[in-house]
Amino acid sequence: MGRCEMRCLPFCKSECKWSPLKKGSKEFKDGASLASFVKHITLKSESTREKIAEEILKMGKENIAVQTFTFRELSVATKNFKSECLLGEGGFGRVYKGLIESTNQVVAVKQLDRNGLQGTREFLVEVLMLGILHHPNLVKLVGYCADGDQRILVYEYMPLGSLEDHLLDLPPNKKPLDWNTRIKIAAGAAKGLEYLHDTANPPVIYRDFKASNILLDEDFNPKLSDFGLAKLGPTDDESHVSTRVMGTYGYCAPEYAMTGQLTTKSDVYSFGVVFLEMITGRRAIDHARPKREQNLVSWAQPLFRDKTKFTFMADPLLEGKYPLKGLYQALAIAAMCLQEEASTRPLIRDVVTALEYLSLPKNEDRQ
Repeated sequence: MGRCEMRCLPFCKSECKWSPLKKGSKEFKDGASLASFVKHITLKSESTREKIAEEILKMGKENIAVQTFTFRELSVATKNFKSECLLGEGGFGRVYKGLIESTNQVVAVKQLDRNGLQGTREFLVEVLMLGILHHPNLVKLVGYCADGDQRILVYEYMPLGSLEDHLLDLPPNKKPLDWNTRIKIAAGAAKGLEYLHDTANPPVIYRDFKASNILLDEDFNPKLSDFGLAKLGPTDDESHVSTRVMGTYGYCAPEYAMTGQLTTKSDVYSFGVVFLEMITGRRAIDHARPKREQNLVSWAQPLFRDKTKFTFMADPLLEGKYPLKGLYQALAIAAMCLQEEASTRPLIRDVVTALEYLSLPKNEDRQ
């Protein structure tokens, strides 16, 4: 059996198997009842089960509301998972739009592929993370289904999809994001990370910050989603968490990719990559571009040192409609987040402050 890796929000690497849950919906109201959630999981080690429950109780001080759904309820909600309800799909499985009849709530239903990239451990981490953590810039987990071998997550529905949908590879008939909306999205996403790093106790390292994981409501307010790779950060006098390298190529901080040493500054680097995508309209990794331009950060690093090239870096879809001073400041923020040395990157709270300043009305006029 694998060693219990308590820092990952406390789940071991050993194989876990769901036993069927009691039929019908119920809701967890506090840390103790959420800890009882573990009793529905079959683990190879009883001591591991006890450690998990203990860690949940340690974290579960905030209001917790996580519903359980039966597979039948979610089948009804999604019209038996019909293709007309399909919102998207990936290595993890498929996401459907659904309607919970009992509450008349529109939801997004993520049915995980049992042979896909997101395994049982990631499923458990996501349920517990989003059951405990609550912030306007984190997507709300309505509930989950674990009937038999089904693994399904139910989220609040985000009508505008992901940041990636509005930023990268836009179809000709889709209006590109304007400058102010991009800054608004960046600031909100940074506030989500700030909550994870500075308010959550112990701190949480998100570990998979990318455009496709930033969802947008009807007013383009961003919410971080997909917490399956999130880990509890270092505590006491520790400087980092050591773990196997996970995440998405192109967004991982260099020190994490090379050594597996993870800190909140790893998230800051990933934020810098996404913010640079928002400024430039280019993907972090784009094999369709010339070889020297395929890696966004490598392409941008020499340009950061030449102020005369800054307007060249702006997304052509903006058509020059941005404050020149604001562009300079935005690129400076991105460059600071993308420092090679983790210790020289800013804290995410300082990034939030800088972005809030950038969004002030006085910065809207072209300089």
